[in-house]
Amino acid sequence: MMEFMSNLNALSDWGFLALRLAVGVIFLYHAIQKFAMWKMTPSEQMPAGMLNMMKFLSIVELLGGLAILVGFLTQLAALGLGIIMVGAINTKIRMIKAPFAAQDKTGWEMDLILLAGCITLFFTGAGSISFDSFWFG
Repeated sequence: MMEFMSNLNALSDWGFLALRLAVGVIFLYHAIQKFAMWKMTPSEQMPAGMLNMMKFLSIVELLGGLAILVGFLTQLAALGLGIIMVGAINTKIRMIKAPFAAQDKTGWEMDLILLAGCITLFFTGAGSISFDSFWFG
């Protein structure tokens, strides 16, 4: 059993690919959702500053999600998206007073796992199944 487990290290690039695909798709999905905010005007529920931030995040999350998905400039994209996730967690805890897990999607448990994925990709890179590996060796 221990030999089998130690041989799995040879397949770690497939694990990095799975992590990149999951993190990238989630960021792409949320970026696409934010594009609806480009048609909105500021309101009491969505002040101009917050609306502009959401518009900015729609672009950054789209580009970062694509970069992580294909494994191009992965560590830089993971750093940027990780910073965004720290901000999201901070906002949910301090401003929204959201619990760790909530049924109405206001919890911050998914934000935390996305942050962990970004931290992992920042420190490890994309793995050999990526544009980073192809272009930069």
